[in-house]
Order: sequence, then C-alpha cells, then structure tokens
Amino acid sequence: MRETVNVNLPGRGYDVVIGPDLLAEAGAYLSPMLARKKVAVISDANVAALHLETLRAGLAATGIEMAAMTLPPGEATKSWEQLNICCDWLLDQKVERRDLVIAFGGGVVGDLVGFAAAILRRGVRFVQIPTSLLAQVDSSVGGKTGINAAQGKNLIGAFHQPSLVLADTAVLGTLTPRDFLAGYGEVVKYGLLGDATFFDWLERQGPALAAGDGAARVEAVRRSVQMKADIVMRDETEQGDRALLNLGHTFCHSLEAATGYSDRLLHGEGVAIGCALAFELSARLGLCSQEDPSRVRAHLKAMGMKTDLSDIAGDLPDAEGLLGLMGQDKKVVDGQLRFILARGIGTAFVTGDVPRDAVLGVLRDGLAAR
Repeated sequence: MRETVNVNLPGRGYDVVIGPDLLAEAGAYLSPMLARKKVAVISDANVAALHLETLRAGLAATGIEMAAMTLPPGEATKSWEQLNICCDWLLDQKVERRDLVIAFGGGVVGDLVGFAAAILRRGVRFVQIPTSLLAQVDSSVGGKTGINAAQGKNLIGAFHQPSLVLADTAVLGTLTPRDFLAGYGEVVKYGLLGDATFFDWLERQGPALAAGDGAARVEAVRRSVQMKADIVMRDETEQGDRALLNLGHTFCHSLEAATGYSDRLLHGEGVAIGCALAFELSARLGLCSQEDPSRVRAHLKAMGMKTDLSDIAGDLPDAEGLLGLMGQDKKVVDGQLRFILARGIGTAFVTGDVPRDAVLGVLRDGLAAR
C-alpha cells in the first residue's frame, strides 16, 4: 500500500511517499540520491528509542552508513541553543552539500533540522522522515523550517524544501492517543479550509482512523498532503493562497504562547480549538451559517478532541491579553492582523478586515465558559 504525491516546484520538486513500513525500505529510496553511502540523522530521544534501529537496518540493507544524534523532545527544543548544537554536530560529521541530512521525528525535529540544513554551508540537502501524524500531513511538506523566539513561535527560519519525504504510516501506531488526535487537528483543517467532501469523509471515517485502520490512515495522509502540495505549488513563500493553511493558527499561536509552549496545549490541539473559534467568528460576522461552527465542534468532540477555551487546563490571559499575543503572528501585514475565516465548510479565505471587537467577543465568551 503505497501512495506518492509529487510537490512539483521548478528545480526543487520532490516526492512524498506514504504508506506502512517505509523505514525498512528507506535505503532503497535514499541510495539513488547519495554520492557516498553515508547519512547524518537527527532525531529526538523518544523517537530514537522506538524507531532509530529500524531506520538503521533499513539503510544498512543497501549499504548506507548512518551517524545519528538525538535531541530532547518537546517544543522547547526549537531554540537557538539546540540549533547551534545541531550545526556543530553536522560540521563535526563533515557533512557536505551533496550529502543528505535526515530529520527523523515530529514537527519539532523537522522544523529545527530543516533550518539547520538550510543554513549549513549555505544550504545542504535534507530528507524528512516524519513520525507523527501532524508532521506527516503538515510540517514535513512545503519547506517551512525554523525555530521559536521569545516573542513568538516560528519567527526565525527559512524556506528550504526537502529532497524527499517518507511518511511511514505504521509508526503512527506507536503514538499516544493524545498525540495522534493532536495531529488529527491538522487533518480536519484541510477539509475545513478547502474540501467539504474530505470533511464529510472524515465525519464517517474518523473513528476508524483513530482506532488504527491502516487504509484509512494512508488515505487521510494522502489527501491532506495533496491539498498542501497543491497550495504550496501555487504559493511557495506564502504571498497569498498558502496563508489558507493557517486556518485556526492565529488563535492557536496565541494560546500556545499563553500556555508557555508546554504540554498544557499541544500544537494540533490548539489548531482544533482555533478552527472552532475561526468558524465561530465567521458565523458572528455573518459569513457562514450558525450550523457550521456547531458541526465543526460536534465532529471534534466526537473524536474526543479539545474544542473550546474551557478545555485548556490552568489560567489564561483575558481576552485583551490573548489578542495582544496575536500581534506577533507571522500573518501580520503592515501592522494589521490577518485572519483565515470561512464562508462555509470547505471555503476558507484570508482577510484583514475583521473588527477588533468581534474577535474580543469570541474570546470573552470562550473565557466566560471556563
């Protein structure tokens, strides 16, 4: 069971291969790309403990030698300190431009290692082998790399496309239910922003997907990746359409900052809450029907996911404080915050014309329900 999505960027195109047991076949995919049979792999401690030896064996099957280092797990790893550690280690390994660096892990590892590859020797090739659902459907595809700053998330980085993405859906079976559902928040996002038929499919197949149905997982990853690839091919550096992929993220990044980028709120959980809030805001502005936000929340709740501010444990800033945290969002243009809103399920659009009081109203009502 293999699916391949091609990201057709002129001179920088690559395949996203999707299916089970790709780690064991990694050598077959990488060998044709290598000038010398050696790769540098960076992972995190959790992923390495579960999967690093499987990857090593898959590479060794075609004679590829693997040097590996591990990083601490968690969002805090996306930092200057860990970026410096990665670059020093890669230089110690004498990685050359024609070599391959492999980012082996979830979104944190993919973003950090991709950024290290972007700046090392002014750019070396890298391969994404994403091990979380969130990374397989979103962060491993499209070339966004970077680290966090004290002022906000992903504010330092570069566009650097991978040379290949291997999305082994079998490794999703080792995720905790919470981590899997956090990734599912990004899957739902794709249906909400541009494919109502996909959202219909998720309403029917979501429970089987969560329960471990392999075919459903491959199809969900394929459709998500295809949607992202289509948008990236139209707008690689987010000058227009690519901003649609940030549905729910303006709210999400504010909530992540408010919770200290901690396990209180995983990124995909914030995306799910953010999508629900974006549809609520859209309905209040008369852009979509009142039934749409209810349908979004109903599906998320049916999947056992966070849907509201009241689902976030611990204290949060007030509405003004949360709105202030949005001010560092990368989607700010000329000092004006852009939102991704919707005219219905599957029809999102980007706008800067959102009354401040309307946003505050949605936040205040959400906080009042806590």
